[in-house]
Amino acid sequence: MADVSFARAPDDQRTKGLDKPGADPAQDDDWSWAAPGLRRGRLRVRSLLAQRWLAVAGQTLAILFVGLVLKLQVPWALCFALIALSAWLNVLLGLASTGQRLAREGEATAQIAFDILQLAGLLYLTGGAQNVFCLLLIAPVTLAAATLPARFALGLGLLAIACQIALAFLHMPVPVLQGAPPAPGPTAPMMITMVMARILGIVITGAYAWQAASESARMELALNVTETVLAREQRLSALGALAAAAAHELGTPLATISVVAREMARNAPDEQTREDAELMIGQAARCREILQRLTEMPEAQDAVHERMSLVQLVQDVIEPHLVHGVRVEAVVNGPSGETAPDIWRRPEVIHAMTSIVENAVDFARAEVLVIARFDARSVVIEVRDDGAGFSPEVLAKLGEPYVTTRPGAEGSRTGHIGMGLGFFIAKTLLERTGAAVDFRNGRRGGAVVSARWPRSALEAPGYTGA
Repeated sequence: MADVSFARAPDDQRTKGLDKPGADPAQDDDWSWAAPGLRRGRLRVRSLLAQRWLAVAGQTLAILFVGLVLKLQVPWALCFALIALSAWLNVLLGLASTGQRLAREGEATAQIAFDILQLAGLLYLTGGAQNVFCLLLIAPVTLAAATLPARFALGLGLLAIACQIALAFLHMPVPVLQGAPPAPGPTAPMMITMVMARILGIVITGAYAWQAASESARMELALNVTETVLAREQRLSALGALAAAAAHELGTPLATISVVAREMARNAPDEQTREDAELMIGQAARCREILQRLTEMPEAQDAVHERMSLVQLVQDVIEPHLVHGVRVEAVVNGPSGETAPDIWRRPEVIHAMTSIVENAVDFARAEVLVIARFDARSVVIEVRDDGAGFSPEVLAKLGEPYVTTRPGAEGSRTGHIGMGLGFFIAKTLLERTGAAVDFRNGRRGGAVVSARWPRSALEAPGYTGA
């Protein structure tokens, strides 16, 4: 079994914030770099107008069908007056604003409230709570719950419930055939049951829509943060390649400048010109030193920048966390006689695994172990700590956004405040590279996080360049 093991002794230094490589910005208290704050879906004016035109068409067809086909006595004038009022409102709103504009929260609330009251008016004219179309009062409440802040959605829900209760007591007779006696109304227990069922429908449907929309908004924000993190890591990686290219390209002109400056210094007609030439020689030498340091960066040591060894990967992963008072050790092993494969340098893999190690360091008692294993079919990287492990409540939801038990900055070794996005970002980034991510507790205690890739997903083909 090929085995490579390396570790660093811990010291008493502590770091804070994002000044170390691989730090997780999602867990810092400065969110100015991230996506905008959590926002629920907002309605365009065109969407409100479209759904109201749909309601106008449906109400018109229902009244015509009941009156002309079923031959029931319907208060035509009053019903069509209410429908015309809704249509005229749509016409005025369409002329007054651009349909692509987002409706303000108060504006959308007022329009949905109008829709509830207009529908309640039609129901009042056609039998009140005895009209089966009372169920339609659920629709505007659902729309409000999915798109408006809680206080507005709650107010519209209460308005719909109040209309349901009022329609049980205040309404015109149910339409009947001309000349037929009035239809007998339901008994009091039946009426109470009908009203309660509709109120329950409003509450349950509104709550479901609210929860679904909130989770969607939270997930969207978390994914935006993930994309921001990945973009940052890719920019940092690209800077390494740019530095290596700059060092290579600028070497020749700097050498030319040095040669010319020496000639100028040797043949200078006066002391001032000689001093200027020597200054140019010194500055060119300084530039060469800077470029030399850039070429000595880990990103520029590879024969091809996009490649790195599996050993180098685990070294990069543990490097930022060797200063937090916890022993961090890494082991790379595989089949006997085989060397660790070269893999593609993936910023998302480096960032995600660094974030997972950081979390392990925060919760470990004294030691964190990073194990990289490879065989002919797969590559596995596993992070173990000797802490208390995941609680059952956290383990059931781990990998979802906004799930955390990380202590505040004062009680955290790494100085990061738990925002509940670190594991979500890490899991999302790893899965995008083709990894299967697993969270569990070890048999001997402690938390275990592993990522498994098909070897073909990570391994870089053999490099044959000079």
